[in-house]
Amino acid sequence: MDSQVNYIRQRLSLRKPLAKALELTARITDKLSLKKPPTDPDQLEMFIAAELAKVKSIVPTVKGFDRDFPSLAFSIATGIGKTRLMGAIIAYLYLKKRIKHFFVLAPNLTLYEKLIKDFGDESYSKYVFKGISEFVAAPPRIVTGETYNERTGSLFSDVEINIFNISKFNKDSKEGSKGLPRMRRLSEYLGQSYFDYLASLPDLVVLMDEAHRYHADASKRAINELRPVLGFEMTATPFDEKGRAFKNIVFEYNLAEALDDGLYVKNPAIAKARNFNKDNFTPDEIEIIKLEDGITCHERTKLAIEMYAKQNSLPVVKPFILVACRDISHAKYIEELLQSDRIYHSAYKGKVLRIDSSSKKDEDIERQFVALESPDNGIEIVVHVNMLKEGWDVNNLYTIIPLRASNAAVLIEQTIGRGLRLPYGGQRTGNKDVDTLTVIAHDNFQKVIDEANKGNSLLKRVSFIELEDRDEREQGGRVENTPTSTEQKIQKQIEKVKGEINEKSKQYVTQVGKAVESAISNIAAEGVGSFGDLQKKEVKQKLREKAIATIKESVKNSLFAEQDAAEQIAQVDEVINIVVEDYKNNVIEIPRIVVEQQNVKAIFDDFDLDTSNGYNLDELRREIIRQGFTDSTDFEVIAGKSGSSKRPAVEQLIVSLIDFDDVDYDEVSDLLYKLVGQAVDAIRSNAPGISDDDLNERVHAFKQSLADNIYKQMKEHYRIIPGEFKINKVLPFSQILPQPIIVNNWGSLDFHEPVPSQKSAVVKFVYVGFKKSNYTKYRFDSSTELDFAFILETNNEVLKWIRPVPNQFNIYWSSGAKKYEPDFIVETADAIYMCETKAEKDVNDPDVQAKAEAAREFCRRASEFTAQNGGKPWRYVIIPHTLVDRAYSFNYILKQAKLK
Repeated sequence: MDSQVNYIRQRLSLRKPLAKALELTARITDKLSLKKPPTDPDQLEMFIAAELAKVKSIVPTVKGFDRDFPSLAFSIATGIGKTRLMGAIIAYLYLKKRIKHFFVLAPNLTLYEKLIKDFGDESYSKYVFKGISEFVAAPPRIVTGETYNERTGSLFSDVEINIFNISKFNKDSKEGSKGLPRMRRLSEYLGQSYFDYLASLPDLVVLMDEAHRYHADASKRAINELRPVLGFEMTATPFDEKGRAFKNIVFEYNLAEALDDGLYVKNPAIAKARNFNKDNFTPDEIEIIKLEDGITCHERTKLAIEMYAKQNSLPVVKPFILVACRDISHAKYIEELLQSDRIYHSAYKGKVLRIDSSSKKDEDIERQFVALESPDNGIEIVVHVNMLKEGWDVNNLYTIIPLRASNAAVLIEQTIGRGLRLPYGGQRTGNKDVDTLTVIAHDNFQKVIDEANKGNSLLKRVSFIELEDRDEREQGGRVENTPTSTEQKIQKQIEKVKGEINEKSKQYVTQVGKAVESAISNIAAEGVGSFGDLQKKEVKQKLREKAIATIKESVKNSLFAEQDAAEQIAQVDEVINIVVEDYKNNVIEIPRIVVEQQNVKAIFDDFDLDTSNGYNLDELRREIIRQGFTDSTDFEVIAGKSGSSKRPAVEQLIVSLIDFDDVDYDEVSDLLYKLVGQAVDAIRSNAPGISDDDLNERVHAFKQSLADNIYKQMKEHYRIIPGEFKINKVLPFSQILPQPIIVNNWGSLDFHEPVPSQKSAVVKFVYVGFKKSNYTKYRFDSSTELDFAFILETNNEVLKWIRPVPNQFNIYWSSGAKKYEPDFIVETADAIYMCETKAEKDVNDPDVQAKAEAAREFCRRASEFTAQNGGKPWRYVIIPHTLVDRAYSFNYILKQAKLK
């Protein structure tokens, strides 16, 4: 890889498809002349032909530039990062080719303003050059449609990026003499028009965002007149105004590929209510049902995002719903309906924004629309009519309710595509609710499914969800932090000593408790080997100093900082005594260890391909349909024949096989060529006399199914060589992290109560009454987990237990790519157990066993540490669900699990 490409890829943290696009850019630009096109028509024709040949030598499928200069089109799905790729290309061309002048075109005002910020605002989180050290001291000079006529020649900077809205560039206002657009009028500073200045630049490169908007004659002609040395066209829809595909596509990463990769876009899901029959409802009733069900999904998503954010110490993203209406009058009706008593008793009054061609003129509405990503924005539902234009770049759209008639293809292209951006780092989190875009399609559900089953429909990558019956759904809720047993004891003890305390004092006590617990976590690296050491006088003094420092820092911006600090510090010593005692007696000591598995290796053993089934490929009958323009009866079908454009069969299959994540070409190339050779030989033997062209044609048509068949057989001869575990320094204990849980209208149940008759309902309730756990409330994902918690609470052999929150442990497996989070930690008189409850059928699953090995490594290292510090050994156990019975004791379950 080109060193500059690698440098930019790393500094800009380019996603894999964007890195490939930049690498291809480097290969192509190394061949191109990067000179201005000649003005003479004959010379221009020869020049274009020569440059095209250079591009075709790398990308043979390119048919032409369709412009009077070399221009490369990149077809990249919405949300993947076309703007970031433009920034990477500019950085590369400057650093490697010393090109200094760039012209960026935007198709509308929204994108124009967005691009100015992306390229010119260094404080902006999406600034495209962040990380490029050469641009830190001397960032590129940004010239816009408003500032181009204010500059002088002496102000030209080393790198200049001109950003223009196409309307400003192509059909600017005709003020002044002779009616010339301002860009083409003489500038007293430049001695020529700004348009002529740009056209005279010897190294001008044009970048066209949403490039399908610049194929109309006027736009094309104006861009051609600039005579740039090179053009880059970015679009998710590479078709001109007549629906013809671009001739100059050099790179494609479409929505289907993005959905298949499952990394950079949300997973779109089509949802409908169970047992819904549209014939039973009027059109108005259907709309209300869809709105209410969409809000139900939204509330679930909102809580899931808040939980995820708190568990991972990330900012809370505020999701919103998009309702697509037929026209302005329909949108006004829906806006009023959503804020009325008919929809959840006006719960969304003041939270609805209508945006259409009439309301968009209101500056306040426009401001709210632009600020939808802001967590402070009060809007949760946007009602719109045809406002999903290019540049509407939000990442917190999670629920879409189409109320206008639209077929599945339109739904994908115009609606779903606008909601696929991801909020957390632009990548999936692994949390299903945080990674899913839901489209409510009750009355269109089957049409969408039927469309999905056609050919190569993008909808094949869309999942389908049937919403549960209404009485089984979540009833809203809020995220709360569960009080720990330590916090409760602090408040009870203070009340006992000082009598009833007011709310402000309770708040102080809580803050002091958190400061002390934070201090305990911080001194773990300072010679403290166990909770028992916290009783030492010198250790308590360290705790006091650190807690006081934390308190002073937390109140420094308060109006009554000194008074607040003094009242909290007065309680520090008493709180330290309570916390230290409670930690020793009631909290499980969890050593702070980071376990990372490295260099897991996949091995494919040698074997011969079974070609008895699937390698008798039918002859492809290629046909061409021809119909007259003026006479519809002038219709004929012409037999076609195979051409020679397809890549060799072996090469096609090799490329398809190395697309599988666990197939490393360098490691298994010999086996790949052997198996592919056997596959091609089998196809030939089943089609005697087949020509190379026909063979290549047939393999091209069936290459994915052939590759799938070969890969399936390879997986039967596949084994994993586990990697070694890397362990960082072991510290004596971790702070028990806060546990946020969702509290909803289903209320709470005492854990002693029987499991609900419908076991799936277990997930709805908050369970209370726990005495042995540091957390006082829990929610459970299954009846098995609830039953196991009951066993832990009611068995005498269990001293303490906890259901750890995400991020309590740092145990990584699968070469460090995946994190393991145990179900339960249980302490008995002689050991601490890390317990995993599993469906019996899943116990021997390779992933379950791989996670178990990482967990056992944690337990081995923890035991080594505790053995040196007077602690208990750690042990790991997988418990099949069939052993989780409320009538069994914990020790009995352990013994039975060992026999499994």
